[in-house]
Amino acid sequence: MRIGVFDSGVGGLTVLRAIREKYKDADLYYLGDTARVPYGTRSKETVIRYSLECAEFLMSKEVDLLVIACNTASSYATEKLMEELPVPVVGVVEPGVKTALERTRGRVGVIGTRATINSGTYQNYLKQHGVSVISKPCPLFVPLVEEGITEGPVAEIIVEDCLKEFKDKEVDTLILGCTHYPLLKKVISSYLKGIAVIDSSEAVAKEILPFVKDGGEGRTYLNFTDDSQNLPNMIEKIFGRRVSYSVVSEVPKS
Repeated sequence: MRIGVFDSGVGGLTVLRAIREKYKDADLYYLGDTARVPYGTRSKETVIRYSLECAEFLMSKEVDLLVIACNTASSYATEKLMEELPVPVVGVVEPGVKTALERTRGRVGVIGTRATINSGTYQNYLKQHGVSVISKPCPLFVPLVEEGITEGPVAEIIVEDCLKEFKDKEVDTLILGCTHYPLLKKVISSYLKGIAVIDSSEAVAKEILPFVKDGGEGRTYLNFTDDSQNLPNMIEKIFGRRVSYSVVSEVPKS
């Protein structure tokens, strides 16, 4: 079993980690498009193009399943990838919504990139279930995480500035609508005490169960489109150990 996972950067590694923990034998192929992060400031057309390019790279590894570990790409490109690819495609939006609906008493907050929030994908899913939704983009969170700043005074100041209005809106559940954001979960939960903070990593791992077959050697292949000084440290922070990775140049450009 080969599972392909892509994201705009390192955030999707939180999803990859959850998949690895649940499916020990599957071979996992990850692509972080660090050369073009963030996706959240791009147009819909550009996000779809980038997503097709990432998918083509992973399909070259003969994956049996593709996971879009990027909320912006999930919001804009899931339908297109389902049409184009011969394997199942699973995004991160619906699994996160399902988890939030299990926890909420009826008032859900959603944070994400500008593109994810502007797409209305989370809001539409939640409103279909009669849930009140308050959404807000937090554009500084992704560069903060990519720079390795996931705790401390700087992270706390930025989190407070972005999320202070949720304290006054009686929100009982907050969806982290970007796979980078779980790396700030400790700071976010500390600031929003009493609010259930939902990240979609474990939910995605459960969602793909019907598509996972037996077999594989349990190998993990990490690929990125650009290197950085912080990348090894971020990988270690997420996995709890050093993991080797490759910087690829053969990602197709359409």
